[in-house]
Amino acid sequence: MDNLSLLFSDFLSHLENNPFLGSIVLVTTLVSLVALASFQLSPQNRLRKFVKDMFSIVQNQLFKGSEKKLKRLALPPGPSPWPIVGNLQDIWRKKPAFNWIHDVMKELNTDIACIRLGNVHIIPVTSPKIALEVLKDNDSTFATRPLTMGTEYSSRGFLSIAVVPLGQQWKKMRKVVASHVLCSARLHSLLFKRREEADNLVRFVYNQCCKSGSGSVVNVRHAARQYCGNVMRNMMFNRRYFGEGIEDGGPGFEEEEHVESLFIVLQHLYSFTLSDYLPWMRVFDLEGHEKLISDAIRTVSKYHDPIIEERIQQRSHHHGNYKKGSDDHQDLLDALISAKDETGRPSLSVDEIQAQCMLNYVKACLREALRLHPVAPFNLPHVSTRDATIAGYFIPKGSHVLLSRLGLGRNPNVWKDPLKFMPERHIGSTDHDLQVELTEPKLRFVSFGRGRRGCMGVALGSEMSVILLARLLQGFDWSLPSHEEKIDLAESKYDLLMAEPMHARAKPRLAAELYTQLIK
Repeated sequence: MDNLSLLFSDFLSHLENNPFLGSIVLVTTLVSLVALASFQLSPQNRLRKFVKDMFSIVQNQLFKGSEKKLKRLALPPGPSPWPIVGNLQDIWRKKPAFNWIHDVMKELNTDIACIRLGNVHIIPVTSPKIALEVLKDNDSTFATRPLTMGTEYSSRGFLSIAVVPLGQQWKKMRKVVASHVLCSARLHSLLFKRREEADNLVRFVYNQCCKSGSGSVVNVRHAARQYCGNVMRNMMFNRRYFGEGIEDGGPGFEEEEHVESLFIVLQHLYSFTLSDYLPWMRVFDLEGHEKLISDAIRTVSKYHDPIIEERIQQRSHHHGNYKKGSDDHQDLLDALISAKDETGRPSLSVDEIQAQCMLNYVKACLREALRLHPVAPFNLPHVSTRDATIAGYFIPKGSHVLLSRLGLGRNPNVWKDPLKFMPERHIGSTDHDLQVELTEPKLRFVSFGRGRRGCMGVALGSEMSVILLARLLQGFDWSLPSHEEKIDLAESKYDLLMAEPMHARAKPRLAAELYTQLIK
């Protein structure tokens, strides 16, 4: 009886992981029942014959799989999954999902776990050694991305480089971005635009200060987000505002709506949506994620698409000889449109274009912020293209490996006093370590990732981050608002952002004429 139970359990497991075998069993069952009905057998003999036939039909594949299973390594530790749904009921009930996943790993005292959602194995990792084993030793195995509702919407059907699965589209986009968009020559030619927006940021904060003689309380999150939005709009579309903007240098309604929508999209790219693991549930949109992201994409497209379409028409009407004003520099949209392949034809379609669209202590502060307060709990998923072995465990083909930004950055086995903000820990004591960079090749925390699916915008992202913090510190003295004794750093219940945006009092620290000389 024990052997029969084990066999039946293994049989059910095979059905869950092998839809083709399940189809065979279903058809065989129906045929067997029809055949049995035509035989003149007692009900007891019919049942016996049915069971015997069923087991004889699947036993070859079943025992073949079982034989391999005995030789196969174990999966990483994790909670016991339910049939069919796995641990989806836990993800649904215990939100946010990333907190539950980290609690499970802490309870199991493991740096690698396996959590089954539907028929997908989620493999979270909190150890730098294991992370390097994934992205250094087995980079080619874990080089593709999963198909999710969020990435489908955001990339117009998996066209953009960050989320597209491994294949020809990824190779094409990587070549275009590396050669025409994020190459050093292009970034250098657009440096003046980034400087313009850094000046505008300082002007905006200074104008807030001028409203009050003793300094003004500034919403730091708001200012930082709008700086990033302004830089990207200026570099991509050669404009700071979609609308009129505000006279003091701040964003108008259009810019605030645009940036807010972009952050909604980023938040829901990989958000453990139920329908990503049980596709038939997508029609119900139980969590409301699809409506949120579709509305956000519609808002972003409302601002992007008319500009893109107009620029493409201008170029087509001039047969590819379209030139902007003699005083204008080519922006990134021009670079995307003008990119050609080996035959001289445009590299990107309209849809593809629309889808893309030495301060050591400052850098040390940024590294420490990335370590202790990451923007997201996990890095983008790395999907295994074949069976693999990681940290002595079996990782099935199709598994989603998630490097935990939280677990790596706050790992007490890696960092002394991991919950303490200590920028000094990133400044080396040898000449070799004197230059501080925001990248972390040893994966002790995740900044821009590494490997073939690492972020291609490392140089641009690093520069923007350094300029943002450096200009705010250079131009102003910062202190607590008068009615507060400390900054509340409590995290939101649903993500890793502060529950409330940080407000701080800014006071100009440079000569007044330096601020008035900034661009208007």
